Amino acid sequence: MKTIAYILAGILIFFGVLFLWASFGNAFNAGYFLTGLLTVAIGFGLIWFASRRKRFDTSNGNSVTLKIDLPANSALEALKCQSCGGTLSPENIEMLAGAPVVKCPYCKSTYQLTEEPKW
Repeated sequence: MKTIAYILAGILIFFGVLFLWASFGNAFNAGYFLTGLLTVAIGFGLIWFASRRKRFDTSNGNSVTLKIDLPANSALEALKCQSCGGTLSPENIEMLAGAPVVKCPYCKSTYQLTEEPKW
């Protein structure tokens, strides 16, 4: 939708400039001048509306929940910080750019959580 709005805005601005240019021909033509101004203004208005983005706000309950399905015979181990060895809780793990990142509340270190192969 954004791409279509940008293309349409470009066409409107192009023809608006042509109308403005034509209005200053041999004799000034007020109709062409007003049409050119209006067309250019609509083109820039389309660019402005297309560039506005609706921001994702998590304060009103819109959030993403990540569910992990573990096999039946898996046991959870205590999660410890790689730097200081402090015990971490699930609140210390965040998803950033699709990867789990651990932030230690004790030593303030940040690292990506990796899973070691079981074999």
